[in-house]
Amino acid sequence: MLSTTSSTADMVTQGKHQITAEEHVPDKNSGSLGCCGWLLVSISLLFVTLTFPLTIFMCVKIVQEYERAVIFRLGRIVDRKPKGPGLFFVLPCTDNFVKVDLRTVSFDIPPQEILTRDSVTVSVDAVVYFRISCPISSVANVSNASSSTRLLAQTTLRNVLGTKNLAELLSDRESISLTMQESLDEATDPWGIKVERVEIKDVKLPHQLQRAMAAEAEATREARAKIIAAEGEMNASRALKEASLIISESPSGLQLRYLQTLNTIAAEKNSTIIFPLPIDMIQSFMQRK
Repeated sequence: MLSTTSSTADMVTQGKHQITAEEHVPDKNSGSLGCCGWLLVSISLLFVTLTFPLTIFMCVKIVQEYERAVIFRLGRIVDRKPKGPGLFFVLPCTDNFVKVDLRTVSFDIPPQEILTRDSVTVSVDAVVYFRISCPISSVANVSNASSSTRLLAQTTLRNVLGTKNLAELLSDRESISLTMQESLDEATDPWGIKVERVEIKDVKLPHQLQRAMAAEAEATREARAKIIAAEGEMNASRALKEASLIISESPSGLQLRYLQTLNTIAAEKNSTIIFPLPIDMIQSFMQRK
């Protein structure tokens, strides 16, 4: 029984390997036109030859430096590579072609209402820059590469920002943009599209949240200002204490300080000057009485 079971398992495994190998073997007839196809191509070539002076304008096509042409002959892509830039030839009856622009294209993602991970609703919009890197894939693998990329960018923006907190969304835009770019580039690679850059333009917060954040920031600044003022008062009191100890050791220093204060008051062109009297002098007069 064990040998029968093992032999059966080996047969199943070999069958799976054969199926996998057959899936990876390319079809040799996938690029051929067949007998009818070659017959139609031959008739088209004969027609072009017989009406050569007139059909030359129908056969010769031009694409710009930033464009490529994907030629379909009887529904199949010719040579599996695009044509251009410059001149190329097509058969008038059996060939048609699609022009693909290789320049970088930018588009704005409409503002999206997104719920962040900490349950805050924000409105975010962004801009995406992309270009077509493989013209054949952009034509054969997707019906409208530009529209599909726009729709995918909207859903990617919502998915990525839904995993972030509000603080991360406001302070870490660069890493969020990089994450979106990598996700979009990986998803659009089968379409022959290269996402070059993604930038978050604006993050709009609800008005109530803006007022709450402004009040919080104002309270934080006021608390910081009070702490700084208290530290200044403490340092000033220490300095005054040290100064009083130094002046108490030298009576002449107190007189010099008194004269310096008078000089400072007189320099300001004041009409009234107050002369402070020492309390010791007043006490001596009171004792005489």
